[in-house]
Amino acid sequence: MSLAERFALTGKVALVTGARRGLGRAMALALAGAGADIVGLGPNPMPETAEAVEVTGRRFAEVMVDLGNDPDIDSAVAEASDRFGRIDILVNNAGIIRRADLLDYSEADWDAVMDVNLKSLFFLSQSVARHMIAGRGPGRIVNIASLLSFQGGIRVPAYTAAKHAVAGLTRALATELAPHAITVNAIAPGYMITDNTEALRHDPERSAHLLARIPMGRFGEADEIATAVLFLAAPGSSYVTGAIVSVDGGWMAR
Repeated sequence: MSLAERFALTGKVALVTGARRGLGRAMALALAGAGADIVGLGPNPMPETAEAVEVTGRRFAEVMVDLGNDPDIDSAVAEASDRFGRIDILVNNAGIIRRADLLDYSEADWDAVMDVNLKSLFFLSQSVARHMIAGRGPGRIVNIASLLSFQGGIRVPAYTAAKHAVAGLTRALATELAPHAITVNAIAPGYMITDNTEALRHDPERSAHLLARIPMGRFGEADEIATAVLFLAAPGSSYVTGAIVSVDGGWMAR
């Protein structure tokens, strides 16, 4: 297999949750640029993502599902599979965050974060894995973890708990799905320029503290996740599973 073939996704179909903006859109475009058709899954239309994917010459379809509202996951995955006849790659990117002091954190916020960030990730992975196994083809599942998969964070207990669980679940899924040639890995983004970090980036004191802790001295761009997702989704990464790849400007190294 040539180097180009090791990273080519021509003929593949990727299901990306939360593809409307931010990291999800950047990863969808990276996968499309490597040759994959894209199915975006989320609660709202994604016209900008659709247009950007189609500019690359690939196809785009969307499945309208609110992962925080007790969705029928199997039906959603069946619809996604029907769009282009298969699912080869799943990127579990959808996530929300709720901030409050620990002593004031509500059960409603806890449940909302867990439903989107953890529960839906597991059941999407389970359902897509069934399709991959039935199709007898290799598969790739890429979860989006976080630096808070390793650390405690401040004022985000539910998000931290969910992202710690994503790291463990990535390893558990990898172990059970390896015999079916399905790899399961995760990317742990650092402080990226996304909606989730907007409040932090616009807080002068907190922003300065974070930047001083990042060896590269800046927040990451959404496009800088692209190389990681391409590597983990590519044919050439067939012996990489259960890994958590930090893309963090050196945060975890310090």
